[in-house]
Amino acid sequence: MVETNNTNNENEEQQDMMDLEQDFETLFESSLQELNVGDVVRGTIVQVNDDTVVVDVGYKSEGVIPINEFKDETGQINVNVGDEIDVLFERRENESGLISLSKEKADRQKIWGSLEEGAVVEGRIAGRIKGGLTVDIGINAFLPGSQVDIRPVRNLEKLIGATFEFKIIKLNKRRGNIVLSRRVLLEEQRENMRSDTLETLEENQVVEGIVKNLTDYGAFIDLGGIDGLLHITDMSWGRVNHPSDVIAVGDKINVKILKFDRERERVSLGLKQITPDPWLEVESRYPVGEKVKGKVVSLTDYGAFIELEDGVEGLIHVSEMSWTKRVKHPNKILNVGDEVESVVLALDIPNRRISLGLKQVEPNPWDVIGEKFPIGTIIEGQVKNITDFGVFVGVDEGIDGLVHISDLSWTKRVKHPSEIFKKGDTVKAVVLNIDHENERFSLGIKQLNPDPWSTIPTKYAPGTIVRGKATSVTDFGVFLEIEDGIEGLIHVSELSKEKIESPKDIIKVGDELEATVLHVDTVDRKIALSIKQLDANKEKAEVQEFLGAQKQATSNLGDLLQGAMGRNGEHTED
Repeated sequence: MVETNNTNNENEEQQDMMDLEQDFETLFESSLQELNVGDVVRGTIVQVNDDTVVVDVGYKSEGVIPINEFKDETGQINVNVGDEIDVLFERRENESGLISLSKEKADRQKIWGSLEEGAVVEGRIAGRIKGGLTVDIGINAFLPGSQVDIRPVRNLEKLIGATFEFKIIKLNKRRGNIVLSRRVLLEEQRENMRSDTLETLEENQVVEGIVKNLTDYGAFIDLGGIDGLLHITDMSWGRVNHPSDVIAVGDKINVKILKFDRERERVSLGLKQITPDPWLEVESRYPVGEKVKGKVVSLTDYGAFIELEDGVEGLIHVSEMSWTKRVKHPNKILNVGDEVESVVLALDIPNRRISLGLKQVEPNPWDVIGEKFPIGTIIEGQVKNITDFGVFVGVDEGIDGLVHISDLSWTKRVKHPSEIFKKGDTVKAVVLNIDHENERFSLGIKQLNPDPWSTIPTKYAPGTIVRGKATSVTDFGVFLEIEDGIEGLIHVSELSKEKIESPKDIIKVGDELEATVLHVDTVDRKIALSIKQLDANKEKAEVQEFLGAQKQATSNLGDLLQGAMGRNGEHTED
């Protein structure tokens, strides 16, 4: 009986244990059924593996989370056994018997619960997308490009990694969209600063500002809620082609308040006024006659501007660039950026002008040309240029001499120098005159030989009969070449004793004619000829010859009669 009772007791205890375990399992399972996918629960880290973290959330199965979800901003794994964390229940047991949990999704859900439209949050700009940037505020949010700053930002990529405060301007939890604005916060800050700035600004005050925007005529400087204009003429004492040569958007600079209209909230600023005006010492630093060095900063049709120092420029006029060359444009000699030496010619301090000379650095070759080539010197050079009025011949470096058309030949009538010479010909000439003041060098080619007109008056005295070819026939007469280069004119009235309407009716070019010299004009180098006079002279000579013959015949007859009479007398006496 005792054994039977003991057996019954053991059976009852076992049954009770089984019932208790069944009740516990039923209770546990009922608790799991109450947990829905997406719920956030508290758990404890019980194990950290290489790629996963095991978390006990109080259920029959533990949960597993990828270890990547525990990386901080620097990429380091920051997790320890025993840490309590919030996790999101994703799904029930997998093949390994573990439930799936997520720390990241739990964090996001908590963040979504704390967000509301109009709230200010801190975030890190994570990347560039179409239309703007993505910002990590615990979850990804969108920052439109127009909301990045008060001023347009051209290079959004440079902001990646930066941390700022943003205002939530749009929130849609159902769609998971968050739109941020940094510009709204900056505008609020700017408005708060604006009132303070307006109260403290005073003319002649030096303040710090940030370059907000650049234009062709200047720059707008943010002084703290209010913008001031820094005109391009007030940026530097020197030449500024564009504001970008001096400052850039975003630069912090000190500027002087030149004018402040408090009612209209307009501020005129100056940058150059912070430093002394360099023109105050120009007269002592750059006296007239001094050699100075500078850099070519600009070229114009009329000259080159030379920067002597920051804020001080001088002009080399095109006429002061060369003693001998006719410079058509400064770029034939100088280039922007060249370092040049020049001489101060004149100062005009009130108008901030300095006249410089480039050619004055070297001696004027016209001062010594007379010693090198005295009048009467025979030179040899190349024909550099041919004009209607003469030929330019290279004499010395940069100096050309002019052979006037009237000094090409003693005898030939030259209509254009190109009839005799061409560019590049080597010629000899005689120095006739040097005009230092007007920088003119006169040469002569015909002077290399004696003037044939010096012997013309004796060679062709009036009455001399000449013979030549007609070189030109005009209405007023005929030009007759009586020797090489020497012509005489037979006027129409001297062609014949008969009246002739036009010489062209009876004479053509090339006809050989004979005439007599009427007159020689050595001043105008003219010889007057006459065929009519020649004919008259010939007729007169023939008459005289005939009369002479008659006289001789009469004389001879008289002699014969006298002889005959003499002989008759002798016979009578006998």
